[in-house]
Amino acid sequence: MSLKTETMGASNRTPWQNFSKEIKKNKTAIASFFLIIFLFIIGLLANYVAPYSFDKQHIDFILSPPSSTFFLGTDSLGRDLFSRLIYGARISLTIAIVTAIISLIGGVVYGAISGWFGGWVDSIMMRFVDVLYSIPTLVLLILVKVIFDSLNTFENPELRALSGILLSLSILGWMSLARVVRGQVLQAKSLAFVESAQALGFSSFRIVLKHIIPNILGPIMVLITFQVPSNILFESFLSFIGLGLQPPFSSWGVLASEGWRSMRTYPHLILFPGIMLFFTMLAFNFLGDGLRDALDPKLKR
Repeated sequence: MSLKTETMGASNRTPWQNFSKEIKKNKTAIASFFLIIFLFIIGLLANYVAPYSFDKQHIDFILSPPSSTFFLGTDSLGRDLFSRLIYGARISLTIAIVTAIISLIGGVVYGAISGWFGGWVDSIMMRFVDVLYSIPTLVLLILVKVIFDSLNTFENPELRALSGILLSLSILGWMSLARVVRGQVLQAKSLAFVESAQALGFSSFRIVLKHIIPNILGPIMVLITFQVPSNILFESFLSFIGLGLQPPFSSWGVLASEGWRSMRTYPHLILFPGIMLFFTMLAFNFLGDGLRDALDPKLKR
């Protein structure tokens, strides 16, 4: 097939068909996507998949190594590590994905308003983002978490910890999204289809929502895909330093926090949570690379 024929065939395809064709070429991204879906389903079905409850203690098998009875061994209270990893997948992935969705909504709305109106509105909104960016990430994360916990919004300790993690990670995530969306909107404002929509008398809300946002979904999707593993890492960090979920509740960060104290004598306690964190974050990064390659026309050329 000649280059001209191939180019004509590509031009006749819809953007979705082009994206599907490109993403299918990246076997690593496809495998990563199915791994993420598998982990998410396992986490949702934890009550049915896990052989034991996350807090069930087996007094006669405390700190048992991996065996046929306990696939990944037990912890210092005799709780099955395999079951706690499954329950931890539900909490860690839910926090990461929900936080990414909240950041997506906040960042797109904020960035679209800033980029569309421009002028003094853009200057004020972006200076506020710059002030937040000037604060070190971990300091801002811990500060928001501590302030929220001090308010005692919820009596349930698990709900209070989850809400604080969601709030702090959402505040971190929306800023980078807002900057990307603002830059994309500034570029799109000068394009012909936007000027045509303005000439037809369409409202600003309709132009941004139906004409600009759909055309900048590519960079947004890629950024969100890279943000999810960062959220998993930050959630694990908060739990590791004692500001996230606390035992007996289970997340991968909680398991890593419990395991590092005994890593020399009972390495399985931190080995398996570390492996889960590693492969999950790697899968999201590979998926993000695949989406970037499929959605960025410059890279495709």
